Amino acid sequence: MGESVKIMDKEFQADCENCFGLCCVALPFAASADFAMDKDAGMPCPNLKADYRCGVHSNLRKLGFRGCTVYDCLGAGQRVSQSTFEGRDWRQSPELAKLMFEVYPIMKQLHELLWYLKEALSLKAAQSIHADLQAAFEETRQLTQLSPEKLKALDVPAQRARVNELLLKTSELVRADAWRKHAGAPKKNQTYSRGADLIGAKLQKADLRCENLRGAYLIAADLRGADLRSADLIGADFRDADLSGADLTDSFFLTQAQLNAARGSAATKVPSSLVRPGHWSV
Repeated sequence: MGESVKIMDKEFQADCENCFGLCCVALPFAASADFAMDKDAGMPCPNLKADYRCGVHSNLRKLGFRGCTVYDCLGAGQRVSQSTFEGRDWRQSPELAKLMFEVYPIMKQLHELLWYLKEALSLKAAQSIHADLQAAFEETRQLTQLSPEKLKALDVPAQRARVNELLLKTSELVRADAWRKHAGAPKKNQTYSRGADLIGAKLQKADLRCENLRGAYLIAADLRGADLRSADLIGADFRDADLSGADLTDSFFLTQAQLNAARGSAATKVPSSLVRPGHWSV
């Protein structure tokens, strides 16, 4: 099992060289702190070049396109470009454009589920449900291999609900096991509920070990020096949150996009599966 997970890693890393700039075309964005302009879904970003490269990639944040530096398709872009549509791009085959743009966000959701299931399978504390997690992984992976038409008709919310049940069980098992391993640390009650509103919260040096912060709104929260070890961070919104000096060691269900949206420092401890964002202070 461990070996198969390692082999799959590259499958969930964005490979822009093998993508037809789908995130730059299929997705809409609105003028805001993250984007310098409005763009409708299905309309190419004016910065997208003929070779599907970004013309302002090295200056995205400076030019007001911070949202682009945060986004991560988790490999969905190259999957749709090279597998689902077999290398046919939307410029040379314009009749495929609309369907391709509709399929891309669906594939992104499937890859997101696979990412979480892959991590769940790597967690020893969830060993008792590994068979169910593996079955869900294989089922979801098979869905990524469907034809464009079948992908468009796919009931993604239903699949997300099925997978989420297993992820919730994984979270409970992992957090309970982590508390048992804290020598001399008493078992504490959960402080926050799912989707907690912690926008701008003052949580400097807070003990958030093993917390359930699923879907928490941590926008612009002060998390400097906070202890987030073994916390469930699935879907937590870290936009502009200050993670300087925070410890996220062994936190789980945290994605690169979430880290990219936050601020941090050289003293911030991040999970080994992720990389320290280049825009963080040193």
